[in-house]
Amino acid sequence: MSKVISAHAVSVDGYISGRTPEGEAEFGRGLGDAPMLFDWYGNGDTPSQVFDGFTLSEASARFFDALAARVGASVAGRTTYEHSSHFGGDGPHPTAPLFVVSHRPVPGISEKQTLVTTGIGDAIAAARVAAGDRNVALMGGGLVTAALKAGLVDEIVLHQVPVLLGGGHSFFHELPEHVNLRLIEAIPAPGVTHLHYEVLR
Repeated sequence: MSKVISAHAVSVDGYISGRTPEGEAEFGRGLGDAPMLFDWYGNGDTPSQVFDGFTLSEASARFFDALAARVGASVAGRTTYEHSSHFGGDGPHPTAPLFVVSHRPVPGISEKQTLVTTGIGDAIAAARVAAGDRNVALMGGGLVTAALKAGLVDEIVLHQVPVLLGGGHSFFHELPEHVNLRLIEAIPAPGVTHLHYEVLR
């Protein structure tokens, strides 16, 4: 059954990046001597079967690939799209089409990407059609928060890296009320703990 999920690397204090607001430095590099939040993508000797160039620990590869293999479409917010250099005209997942949510025109949208200007609900609905029986993956803290507010998120995965960044950009933005989660599994691995939650409604 298709689900709407979000998976992101975060620090223990909940940040997805350091303090630097521009470009590639946005994602985990903003504090200079802080460890990269994505070091675990390459800290092992087990090649990912989904993402070329990723060599993870055995535990991370098993968890990561099982999750990635189920993704049929991705949805990203405009900030994530721009800070990721437009994903090079493609998407964050090697086989899943990308839907970009923005209330304003987005220059440079490619034929492999779809711009949705009518909100997160319409973007997820379109992504579900494209994904078929596979999952829809959400990217970007603001977008994930909007989807949570709308009751559209089924599962959240936090790849929690053992570092306190002490500042930067939080993954979750302010919610109007608390959201209950149920821990499905916790997978400890070198440099990261994979925390898989169900969103309770």
